[in-house]
Amino acid sequence: MGLLSDPHCRRALSRLVLRLNTPLCVLSYVVGLGWFLALAFQPLAPRTYMSENAMGSTMVEEQFLFGERALSYAREFAGHKKKAGGMPVAWLEKTMWTLGLEVHRQPFSRTLPFPDELRERYMVKGTNVYGILRAPRAASTEALVLSVPCSEGPHNNQAVGLMLALASYFRGQIYWAKDIIFLVNEHDLLGMEAWLEAYHDVNLTEIRSSGTPGRAGAIQAAISLELSSDVVTSFDVAVEGLNGQLPNLDLLNLFHAFCQKNGLLCTIQGKLPRSDWDSLPAFAHSLQTLLLMVLAQASGQPRGDHGLFLRYRIEALTLRGINSFRQYKYDMTTVGKTLEGMFRKLNNLLERLHQSYFFYLLPSLSRFVSIGVYMPAFGFLILVLILKALDLWMKLSKSETGGAERLWDSDHAGGEESRPGLLALVPPLVICHAAGLALYYLPVLGQHVATQHFPVSEAEAVVLTVIAIYVAGMALPHNTHRVLAGGGSDRGWMTLKLLALLYLALQLGCLALLNFSLGFLLAATMVPAAAAVQPNGPKVLLAALLVVATPAATLLLGIFLQRELVEAPAGAGEGWQLFLAALAQGLLQHHLYGSFLCPLLALGTYPCWLLLWNVLCWK
Repeated sequence: MGLLSDPHCRRALSRLVLRLNTPLCVLSYVVGLGWFLALAFQPLAPRTYMSENAMGSTMVEEQFLFGERALSYAREFAGHKKKAGGMPVAWLEKTMWTLGLEVHRQPFSRTLPFPDELRERYMVKGTNVYGILRAPRAASTEALVLSVPCSEGPHNNQAVGLMLALASYFRGQIYWAKDIIFLVNEHDLLGMEAWLEAYHDVNLTEIRSSGTPGRAGAIQAAISLELSSDVVTSFDVAVEGLNGQLPNLDLLNLFHAFCQKNGLLCTIQGKLPRSDWDSLPAFAHSLQTLLLMVLAQASGQPRGDHGLFLRYRIEALTLRGINSFRQYKYDMTTVGKTLEGMFRKLNNLLERLHQSYFFYLLPSLSRFVSIGVYMPAFGFLILVLILKALDLWMKLSKSETGGAERLWDSDHAGGEESRPGLLALVPPLVICHAAGLALYYLPVLGQHVATQHFPVSEAEAVVLTVIAIYVAGMALPHNTHRVLAGGGSDRGWMTLKLLALLYLALQLGCLALLNFSLGFLLAATMVPAAAAVQPNGPKVLLAALLVVATPAATLLLGIFLQRELVEAPAGAGEGWQLFLAALAQGLLQHHLYGSFLCPLLALGTYPCWLLLWNVLCWK
């Protein structure tokens, strides 16, 4: 405080910030990127450990031996599904009733805002079927969920068979203290959202359903199972949920512990953990896994049905059985024992999972990076914006008080500038945010008008309208401020850039607390352009830097990076098609499930980027 209150010290500090501003910004940006890349290094990624005492040991004796029965159920389910042309609701109800479960069905329907060409659907109707195993040792106050999506074709038949076999086995045990819900949902995430909304008696996404006539207790945890072969070589676990939410780390540790106990191979992001952590190839492998998780979390899309449970404060995972060309195979009995052990441990919980981390990154299944370790990387990137904003504020303050240091070259010294007021900032602010509102509302509302005047489908009209409005924002009349007295002066663009930098820093800071990966990727691409942009200097270079830093370019680069990391590189044409599909899916995710990525980019990040574009075009 004494440093800031002493006028001499304050002047010395301001001279230091003004003189070394650019080197400090470059150093801060490089340190931030270096810190992030170092997160995959062993000292920064300690081993995972179990924090919940009730789940601290895997010393339970699994006795599930119904592997052949699971395969029999799977074949019977596949036959009835093929005969019915969809989910065999009547057969599922009859089978669950035979097993002694309390069985209910839930019809639902949803009209999409525009056709989903990826899954070829528009008006969706389906039925969820679920059976409740009541706990014999407690009242129906708490529950666990085992869900299986009913996919089209031969997919996931074995998962339904294993679920029914587990229900048959669990029905004969007397140690259950929580209700267990066995759920088969139709139409993947839509069916799961309909069931969750009806179960919790809310309506967030305009899905019409008949409600859930049967309820168990408050759901403590959920496992979503995807299995499409009689044997598996490994299990891949998905943790990323809607808007980048993650389950409690203890649930993931529990799955990993039982996989190790039963000898099952388990992966995350399709990558097996390596044992030689001190080698360079192991570091590169961990960095690939970390980057894949960052890209998946930044997308805001759930990577499985478990992703919708997290919104209701229910810890959940999606387990996918993989049958590859590895030598060792595992049958349904081994998989069933793993799930039995997990449910028996979850049955011991006396409270919700809360003792372990909710914010983390995973370079492998056995190691994690906590929020206290990865946040400084983001902090160094945001420091660039703060330093540049401080530099502009000091220059503006010196200009007002007539300080000793001249701010401009001799060609500006001819006469005194007319001082613009805050009114000069109103036109660019209004125009930029009006463009954001148009980007958010017009594509879906104007799809029918577009299809009447152009030979495109509704989905193509929505995506092309998004692109058209996005590009048109760059051509808007950004020089309307010049009609005001002094609006085109240097003080005007400096004030606008100061406002844009603080606006961007505030957005990214709040975003990083909700979805670190998205905040970091946007900061890594937008911060250099935001710090460098000005109306003076090489305009073509600065314009190219700003275009590369736009959120749409970040999405396109992320698609190419993701394909490179999974060792399936995409060409220019395929990458463009994936980019268009990502735009359509992002809009659908927002309207169907409430993903905030679309409104965030349209109403926040895009107008902020347009303000920076306005600074570039100030003169």
